[in-house]
Amino acid sequence: MLESVLVANRGEIARRVIATARKLGVRSVAVYSAADADLPFVHEADEAVPIGPAQPSASYLDGAAVLAAARQTGTRAIHPGYGFLSENAAFAASVIDAGLTWIGPSPDSIAQMGDKINARNLMEQAGVPVAAGTREPVTDVTAALAAAREIGYPVMIKASAGGGGIGMSAAADAGQLEAGFETARSRAERFFGSPAILLERYVTRARHVEVQILGLTDGQVLALGERDCSVQRRHQKVAEETPSPGISPALRARMLAAAVQAGQAVNYVGAGTVEFLVDVTAGDFMFLEMNTRLQVEHPVTELVTGIDLVEQQFRIAAGDDISFTPDAVTPVGHALELRIYAEDSKRFLPSPGTISEWAEPTGPGVRVDAGYTAGNTVTQFYDPLLAKLCSHGGDRAEALDRARAAVAAFTIGGLKTNLEFHAELLASPEFCSGDYDTGLVGRLRP
Repeated sequence: MLESVLVANRGEIARRVIATARKLGVRSVAVYSAADADLPFVHEADEAVPIGPAQPSASYLDGAAVLAAARQTGTRAIHPGYGFLSENAAFAASVIDAGLTWIGPSPDSIAQMGDKINARNLMEQAGVPVAAGTREPVTDVTAALAAAREIGYPVMIKASAGGGGIGMSAAADAGQLEAGFETARSRAERFFGSPAILLERYVTRARHVEVQILGLTDGQVLALGERDCSVQRRHQKVAEETPSPGISPALRARMLAAAVQAGQAVNYVGAGTVEFLVDVTAGDFMFLEMNTRLQVEHPVTELVTGIDLVEQQFRIAAGDDISFTPDAVTPVGHALELRIYAEDSKRFLPSPGTISEWAEPTGPGVRVDAGYTAGNTVTQFYDPLLAKLCSHGGDRAEALDRARAAVAAFTIGGLKTNLEFHAELLASPEFCSGDYDTGLVGRLRP
């Protein structure tokens, strides 16, 4: 097992990695910005090092500062969490070049999947289903219009180098494509440093379903079940569940097999996620992207499988055996995750401020992964995710009941949160039926 680990992240995911390190007897080192000095993860690590001001570009995105902190503390491994530097192939390579252990897939795997067009082409070659779309970057409106005519409307406009829904929009006709293309292109260049655009056939009624994979050092790739991530606002997830209530056992088996194919195609090692779009009407699926890191929503998989995914990341990076027998994994029950944000429940706009009261729900099947507590300040510098509220039950009905009780019992004072939205979601007949799609939030918030 690793002797020490530096967590190159903040908030709830930093606490999550530190907790597993403590369980395994691994010394943990936190790095933090000036804005985060009082957050729980800083105090819970065995050692903490300041790395810069509040701005992410001068702290959590500063790879040189992270490596300097590792040298200063004698840390031998780096866990990037999600976001920030987690899918930065150059940073992963610099960690390895420094003689440290990178807890993640190879820089080559990260690079191959980091560009949506390249990833899409690789998956198509590997036999993984993909949507009709462009095989080369689209850089001007004229080329976009020609591509859309060939693909057929409606089309989805995506930043090829992007993620998180940034630079993404749908176009039902040429007019909407012309209007949306330049906006998507400029946002792609501003946020990701590349103006390249990918066009794909837009699925009018779709579910967003992803598969958790684990690549082992012997080349084996495991699929540890799927998560339904169709509850989204602005193309960003706000609730997830497993198993997906919207796919059949036969479709699930095909998706899990395709996810394994995807992982094998890039020699994937470590924890990762293969995301698919499910065409509800056709009953089929297509590759969306691969996230070469731990997902925000990994707790629901942990709850139904009993597997600590962070521990497996540690073990794989250290060259040790995983802690479970693959053939013996049998998911039990149903799990939900609700992302609790510092944002208003109507327009979903960020609501920074100081937390005056914080009381987490407890009880059977309830898990809270939180990044904050009473007295902490939520700033405008980072994603306003406060906590992930998870529930686990013997079946979906019990998981829903436990989630409703937990939402009602979660008290956060001093700023606006989306707890009210989650109460509404859990009361929605459409969500409760399990027969919903990615347009659900838009129907709840017309």
